[in-house]
Parts: sequence; C-alpha cells; structure tokens
Amino acid sequence: MDKVFKLKQRLQQIADSLKTNPNGLGLLGLGSAGKEIERMDEYSDLDFFAIVAEGYKQAFIDDLSWLSDLHDIAWCFKNTVDGYKLLFSDGVFCEFAVFEPNELAHIEYSEGQFVWRDASVNETLKVPLKQSNSFNTDEAYLLGELLSNLYVGLCRMKRGELISATRFIQVYALDRLINLLDLRFPGAQSHLTDKFCLDRRVEQRHPQLQPLLLECSQGAAGNIESARAMLTYVCEHYCVNADLEAEIKALL
Repeated sequence: MDKVFKLKQRLQQIADSLKTNPNGLGLLGLGSAGKEIERMDEYSDLDFFAIVAEGYKQAFIDDLSWLSDLHDIAWCFKNTVDGYKLLFSDGVFCEFAVFEPNELAHIEYSEGQFVWRDASVNETLKVPLKQSNSFNTDEAYLLGELLSNLYVGLCRMKRGELISATRFIQVYALDRLINLLDLRFPGAQSHLTDKFCLDRRVEQRHPQLQPLLLECSQGAAGNIESARAMLTYVCEHYCVNADLEAEIKALL
C-alpha cells in the first residue's frame, strides 16, 4: 500500500474513531496532517490533537483503545502529560496530544485543520490564540547572538569541550544564521517555515544556499571550518564589530 495513502487513511480512521466515541469532539490535524497536507510524503508522521469532552481527557490518555482498535500498537511513549509518541505495527508513526476545548486557548501550536469536529466545537480553534515562535525579526540581535555563539563555542573547543563547542557553533549559531537568511531572502517559499523549528525545510526555502549551509555544518570534527564559513558569510553581508571579528579569528 502506498505510504501516503496509508497515512491519510489512518488519519481518517482516527477521526472516525473519535466521531463514534460519545466523548470525542474532534480531530485537529497539524503540520502535514493538517493545513499543510500537500507536504505529506512517505516519511511523514501524523501530528494531531484529539479534542474530547470536558472531564474525559484523562480517560483517553489512560486508555488508547480508540487507537489500538484501529491497528495494533507496536510501541508508545508518554512524552508529555497530554499525549504520546506512538508507532503502529504497520509503520505509521504518530505524535499526538489530548485536549478539552477550553485548554486550546492556553497552549501554543501551529494552525491546523480539522479532519472532523463536532458541531459544538468552534472551527476557529484550528487557529491558536496563544502564539509565539522561534523566528526573530531583530537583525542586530540575531547577528550578536550568532557572533557570541561562535566566540563561546571556539573558546570551548580550545578548552577541549568538543560536544559543547559543537552545539554552540553548529546548533545555536547556525540557527541564528538560518533566521538571518530567512529575513534576507523571504522569497516565495516562506510558507515552508516551521515557526517552532527554523531548520525544518531550510533546503527547500533556500536551495541556492545549500553549499553555504553544508559548509557551516561539517560535524564535530569540523567545528573550526564551520565557524570560519559562518564568520566569513556574515562579515561579507553584515556590519560586524571589528574587535569581535578579530577575537573570533584568533580562535580559528
């Protein structure tokens, strides 16, 4: 069976399971299981919120028969107080949470799409009331963070703290670089941005910058080369403090 077909079929089966349960109120698909379903491919998983009647949330969390009755569960892990990561025995992977309608006003999530909802559930709940994200529009802040991350990371390299150095250079600093690239090249692919995780689909947003991104992420053994590539790029395109630039270069 085609994996995308299987994923969409399972999503609908979960919606139907909630629909037939007297305390099920809706299935809100998220990411490629929701508003961005055109992105779904054979490597996608199913992200969703199960919306249930007031007072029944814990029952749905404690008893997963509303899922296991659809297909055998091979593995599941309660990763939050609200839900699970779960693998069906046929390879369909899910990450989900269970909420009562009044809870949605107090949590952060990306805009989704209802696969099914009871008439008592307002469709506007597909759009989060509480919104924040990892995307920043303050160029000076991002540049300052990137440079300070490079400096601290390189200092930790000199101290022999390889793992910490790698995180500062190829995670923290690289995240700031990706944010800067999204600001500099908003383009027609901005809809591919994941507001909670900027490195998602960066290759599709900025295909012309893949050589740069690869230069900046050369693995733990390539921290120096990665830091040098990032510093070179920002010095070419932004106004970098000369003293800080010199300090970072001295560590390369």
